This record gives sequence, structure tokens and C-alpha cells, in this order.
Amino acid sequence: MSYLVLARKWRPRSFDELVGQDHVRRALTNALDSGRIHHAFLFTGTRGVGKTTIARIFAKSLNCERGVSSKPCGECGACRDIDAGRFVDLLEVDAASRTKVDDTRELLDNVQYAPARGRCKVYLIDEVHMLSTHSFNALLKTLEEPPPHVKFLLATTDPQKLPVTVLSRCLQFHLRRLPPGQIQERLAEISKAENVEFEPAALRAIARSAEGSMRDALSLLDQVLAFGGGRAMEDEVRALLGTLDRRHVEAILNALAANDGAALMACVAQLDERAPDYDQALGELAASIQRMALLQALPDLRGEDEEQDALLAGLATRFSPEDLQLLYQIAIMARRDLDFAPDARGGFEMALLRMLAFRPASAGSAPVATPASGGRRAAPGGVAPPAPARGATAASGPASATASSSAVTGAEPLAAATGDWLAIVGQLGLVGTTAQLAAHCTLVWRKGDVVRLKLDRAGEDFRRPQVEQRLAQALERYYGAAVRLEIAVSDGVEITPARLQAQAADERQKAAEQAIESDANVRALREIFGATVVPGSVKPLN
Repeated sequence: MSYLVLARKWRPRSFDELVGQDHVRRALTNALDSGRIHHAFLFTGTRGVGKTTIARIFAKSLNCERGVSSKPCGECGACRDIDAGRFVDLLEVDAASRTKVDDTRELLDNVQYAPARGRCKVYLIDEVHMLSTHSFNALLKTLEEPPPHVKFLLATTDPQKLPVTVLSRCLQFHLRRLPPGQIQERLAEISKAENVEFEPAALRAIARSAEGSMRDALSLLDQVLAFGGGRAMEDEVRALLGTLDRRHVEAILNALAANDGAALMACVAQLDERAPDYDQALGELAASIQRMALLQALPDLRGEDEEQDALLAGLATRFSPEDLQLLYQIAIMARRDLDFAPDARGGFEMALLRMLAFRPASAGSAPVATPASGGRRAAPGGVAPPAPARGATAASGPASATASSSAVTGAEPLAAATGDWLAIVGQLGLVGTTAQLAAHCTLVWRKGDVVRLKLDRAGEDFRRPQVEQRLAQALERYYGAAVRLEIAVSDGVEITPARLQAQAADERQKAAEQAIESDANVRALREIFGATVVPGSVKPLN
């Protein structure tokens, strides 16, 4: 006994069984019931959305022995023969294999003859865009003025390749991609009818992978049932499709939120054991980030998977809107560049490392210094401000700024020193571009409700109205009073938190390189093997 695949077994046989495409169904049913039936129809859309199926149902409606109707009986000889694919007056032509003009002329030679059995002779030309130019020219006259007993049903996935002369002679219907929810509902109905054990999450994953195609979804379900021994479970579906499990997504996003590179690479190692499709993995990660951005902007938004939305909503609180936009951009750009990577895993790892490197850490996630460290607070971006150089005081750097601010009559030289500005910024809880703007500024003076900052020209790209507004709001919370922020761009900014951070990073780098150079094992390797330290390979531990 031969097995009939689900896509064929569950192909709709009437307009009532059709899933989606309500706009096409309504137009055709009204035309059939009113008798206003055009002689040529063109159905366009991606694969597996129902073009050929609708054409067959339409042909059945025209030739049903009980009369022309939008609801063919499905029981008469004509209906059964059309369903079985043996109706003599339904001529299904594969244009991909009959591209020559001679094939088209041979086909049209029989147009003039009356139907052998049915009411209408129906020509169903699939993938019509594959016809040659000469074939289209041979078809034009007949397509415009066919005999009354002939109907043309054309189907194509690429209507742009059809001549406008053909398009103008047909009623055009574009079949849309089916939404995942609709596909999932249909898969659930079929699974219950087939007595298949399934998990809703598994069918949801299949529906998303189908990309709007019902036929692809049913083919994937067949594949999943073969893989899972007659059942559809989420873990088995994701293993078969190579998609990213929600647990892996959660682990990766948690590691990114915590700025934990070791945990991030551990997630990749665990993921690699499942031999995933890293392109799909990046797509799943991008989709989760996109959903987090939506939930962050619209907290009351409800989707199909409420459990997953609740999880992503909790994760979204650990990221700023700027962070999510940056992570999403990195993910989709990484998909484009994945083919150029030495290997897929390496490309995936580099995408995660870019997310880690370019995302400023939130002030809330930065470790607070202990009193033994001098009570220093985290600077913007989650990086602790550097300690003053040995033998120097914290206020020695910005002395000139203090002197210049004293020239302002009536101005309060409050926190004019860079060290004080560091302390203020560390308490503001800034993230993203707002933190970067503050890090490139120094406080000149505060007078009444006016706070004047001097911005280093290197940070001018971070200056935007919305960013300045967020910084002003943070200062209002800090001072407990209304603040009018004034920012002046200058080339001569003495010391900013960003410059101090860069200086500290340089010092740590030099210390790390010096430690390597002075290491006894390194010296032994040089003397015995002639080894050299690769430039740029030495990185400080913290």
C-alpha cells in the first residue's frame, strides 16, 4: 500500500476547505454564483500558497454535473475525475517543460473543439512565466478571444516575467503568504485527524520555518513525523530544522546582558553539539531581539506564545532601546556576512563578540567599588573610572577648568573638577548613547537651573536632541530640581571620563605587555625556540 503524502492527502477540494486567501475565494465564489465568469485568470504568489489548488477547485465548479456553482458537489463523475487528475477536459500544462512555440501551437490547435465530457474546457498552465517570447505571442490572440467553452487558468511565482500584453488579458489575483498562526492551526487539525502526538511549540516552529507556504509546512510535518517516529515534539523539530532552542536564546541573551564573555562562548559550545544551522540560529536570535524591542515599546502587546513573550519581556528590562537596536543590526548583518567567514561557527562567534564589544554595559550591571578602592563609582558604559596616578591628587587634572569657570560671574563652581563630574555621572545610571555623551563632557559650572557642559569634539556624534533631553532628565533627578542643559563643543577639553578611561586602558595594556616580556617562560621560549610575541595578541585580564 502506497503512502500518500500529507500535502496531497489534505489538499483542499472546495473553497470552504481553503485556508486563507479570503480575497481570492470571495471574488471567485461571487463570480461563479452570479455567472460573471471571465475567460482568463492569472494566479500569482510564492510556492505552496494554493495557486494550483484554487485553479482545480475553479475548474471543478465550472464542470460539476449539478451545475455551475461555487460549491461543487464533489460526488459526481466530473468532480471525482478532477480530484483524481484524470478529467479529459482539464488540461494541466507544465510550462517549464513546454517552452517551445511548437508546443504552444499544438496545444491551441484543439481550442476550437468542444469539450468531450464537461461543460467547459479548462487550460491550467502552471509556471506560465517559463514560456518563451514566441510562445506568448502565439497565445495572445486565443487568450484575448477564446471560444465560449474555453477558460484559461494561469499560475506563476514570477509575474514580473510575463509580458504586459498577457497581464492585460487576465484577471489577476495575488495569493498572499499564509501567517504562521493560520498554518499552525491547520497543522493542528491535520495532526488530530491523523492521530499524531504533537506539541503546540513544535507545530509553531514548523509554521515559522514554512515561510508562509502551506505545502512546505505539510512537507516539513511529514519529515518531522518520519524523524520522530510518528510524533512531533519541539526538541525533535528543532534538532531536525537546526533552529535555535528557546533555552539557548535565553542563555545567550542573559550572557549578553551580563557582559559575560565566558558564558557566551559556553553557550556557543553547547549549541555546536547540536550541529545547528548558524544562519537560522542568527535569524532566531534576531527575531527574539526584535520581539524584545516590540515588548519594550509596547508592554501590553500579546502574541501567540505568551510564555515566550513573558520571558523576553523580562530580558528586555536588562537592555536599553539603543542596545536592542544595535544587537539586532549586528545579527542581521552577520547573516549577510556568514558566507565570508572561515567557518559558520566562527562567523556566529564573531557576531556575538561584536554584540559584546559594542554594547555599553548598563550602570546597574557594573560592579560597585568597595570602600577599600577609594569609593570610586562606575563610569558610563559600566567601566570603573581609573584611579588617580600615583603621586597625584584627583583634582589635579581639571585645575584649569576650575580656574576658567571662576570667570563666570555668580556661577557656582560646583563639581567643576573632572573627578567630581565622574562621581556625578557614575550616579546617573546612564546607558547607551546618553552615557557616551556624558563621558565625552566635562562640567564647567552650574548657576541656578542652568548646567553648562563642555563637549569634546570627539564625542560630537553622540549629540542629538533626544540624547541631550535624557541627560538633562538624569541631571534633574540627581539635583532634585529643574535643569536647563547647555552644551558647548570645544577642541580644548582638558580631561573627560572617556579620555581617562582610554588612558587607563592604555596603561593596563602596557602593563600586560610588560608582564609578558618579563615572564620567565616567555624568555625561555625566546632563547630556545626563537619565539616571538605576536603584536596585538596581548590583552589585559581586566
